[in-house]
Amino acid sequence: MRTTALLGPAAGQGAVQLMHGKVVLAVINDQSGVYADIGGKHGVEAVKMAVEDFVKKYGPNAVGGPIEVLSADHQNKPDVGASKAAEFYDRNNANAVIDVPTSSVGIAIAHVAAQKHRLFLNVGAATKALTNEDCNKYTFHWAYDTYMLAHGTGTEVTKRIGKKWYVVYPNYAYGQDMNRSFSAAIEKAGGKVMLSDATPFPNETEDFSTFLIKARTLRPGGVTVLGAMQAGQDLTNLVKQFNEFGLRQQGINLAIGLLFISDIHSLTPAALEGTIYTTAWEWNLDKQAREWSDRFFARDKTRPSFTVAGNYSATWQYLEAVRRTGTDDPDKIVAALEGYKFNDFFVRNGEVRKQDHAVIHDAYLAQVKAPGDVKEPWDYVRILNTIPANEAFQPLSENTCHMAR
Repeated sequence: MRTTALLGPAAGQGAVQLMHGKVVLAVINDQSGVYADIGGKHGVEAVKMAVEDFVKKYGPNAVGGPIEVLSADHQNKPDVGASKAAEFYDRNNANAVIDVPTSSVGIAIAHVAAQKHRLFLNVGAATKALTNEDCNKYTFHWAYDTYMLAHGTGTEVTKRIGKKWYVVYPNYAYGQDMNRSFSAAIEKAGGKVMLSDATPFPNETEDFSTFLIKARTLRPGGVTVLGAMQAGQDLTNLVKQFNEFGLRQQGINLAIGLLFISDIHSLTPAALEGTIYTTAWEWNLDKQAREWSDRFFARDKTRPSFTVAGNYSATWQYLEAVRRTGTDDPDKIVAALEGYKFNDFFVRNGEVRKQDHAVIHDAYLAQVKAPGDVKEPWDYVRILNTIPANEAFQPLSENTCHMAR
């Protein structure tokens, strides 16, 4: 599947020198599967919105030529994602691939980006492998990762709610990384993972009963927290079944590794009341976030997840780098981004680390409101506290990235 938005003049004669006469941005994500509601077409729309806003601000010749937005559905398959990326880089002269939820697909596309010497602005894939063993010169990790999620949620839930965990995680790169990251955070906070189990991904049967029954049978041994590392539709199905089984009433608390506003909207706040989780951003975080979200809602009729907002941020900052350097040469753009410090409606106290290309920024510990505290549609979340940028992400002392130059 592919959509195109063409903005700007047919050719540019401005100060910016483009290799192929235009800038091409390719959004690759899940548009038909378990992660479609998290981003999908909404993520594509955010990239288009960023392009339109950029041209409005700087003029139709802002980057020396037109800006084209392409998109494709990777179907949560690494081979499909890698093939689409190679096609966009080679056939369409794409300057950058953007988004790419599903960590296994993100890793595959990072390898293609390194081979083609073209940029990959990862927003949707959480695995910290992209800034560790699978890092490369042309890949940047924009919004969040498994370390950020575990450092916030794993630590706080262990301290506040329960120390003995049963973790269930989707059986692919993201879930495996979440299991490792959460286990480390839980143990550091004084807790213990009593057992962890991999679940099918995607779970085509939509049935998590085997694992929920196991959680109940483990209860006499002292398990107090079920850590669910699924996302999107798989998470929605698991939470529904968790509530149907009445596990909370049996002394088992639910902790969620990755929660999006679209998940809460689908399940309703009643299904998740009191759930503590870590987020990179929320649509009504403050006035700046709210103003952007209202504009997005006007065109897309939904409140944006943090990855959708991250797509806009990554797109805008890429275009700013092109404008700032006067070229879309990949190596010069990489140099312009490395070490760059910035703030926008999405990223607060942001820095693009040169050593591993992690975009570090403030993160937030959040909690799902009780239904009675919801004051307007989509007003489901309260921010408990801010996790400063220098604490939210993996310290360089633990990093295993060896960036080839």
